[in-house]
Amino acid sequence: MTHMANGMHEPGRSDDAGPARTSWPRYGVDAPGFVSTLGAAAAAFGLASVRWRRGRAVTAAAGALLTAGTGIYLHTTLRGKLAIWEKELDRAGLKGDEELLDLGCGRGAVLVAAAERLPDGKAVAVDLWAGKDQSGNRPEITLANAAAAGVADRVEVHTADMTALPFADDSFDVVTSALAIHNIEPPELQYQALDEAMRVLRPGGRLIVADFWFAARRYVAHLGGDSTLRPLGPGYWYGSPLLGINLVQATKKDSRRT
Repeated sequence: MTHMANGMHEPGRSDDAGPARTSWPRYGVDAPGFVSTLGAAAAAFGLASVRWRRGRAVTAAAGALLTAGTGIYLHTTLRGKLAIWEKELDRAGLKGDEELLDLGCGRGAVLVAAAERLPDGKAVAVDLWAGKDQSGNRPEITLANAAAAGVADRVEVHTADMTALPFADDSFDVVTSALAIHNIEPPELQYQALDEAMRVLRPGGRLIVADFWFAARRYVAHLGGDSTLRPLGPGYWYGSPLLGINLVQATKKDSRRT
């Protein structure tokens, strides 16, 4: 598969599987209401700095900061997160025959990238399809993105709650989640979602979760054991490092071993 360096598929190029594509996945914008508010605030401060003499330097600086934050946010949601997930899925060293579950898949950015690496496996996803979490968040759009990427034959989507997954114990080799678990309230239910993820993993299976650093720290504390935490850098900042993303990883131990 041919990929651009930023993790987006390159239009007009063919790959080993067939001719060049004529349609491409569209993953929308994360938390569209938040970035709209951020952009509106940037515009308001910028306008105020032009109209007001008193406090002009302060309002101009605030406007510049908010404008920069809006740009960083849009880069992350449209390109940065895609590039980082491409790298992390490559780093996971998938053999190609795994069964993978993506929690809170949204429009399928992680789901599709994973499915591309599973020619003999399956990528399954669950979501409750909340539009406030991602623009145009609907299962038919996720399936359309999978079809556009040429992986519809190995993708399944389900409407399901992460805290009560409709799958048997030990069903998956990998469970992923991108910026979804923190949306569950109260935090105790976030831990329940993590427990559900570990339940459906097979022994030796891996949990890979990207979420805000303050939530990710709690996940690691809950998971314990050999779980790890790693910042994913400026490419995954939602406006500033205050909303930076960390990666949590854990492996399910085989309870039969002593």
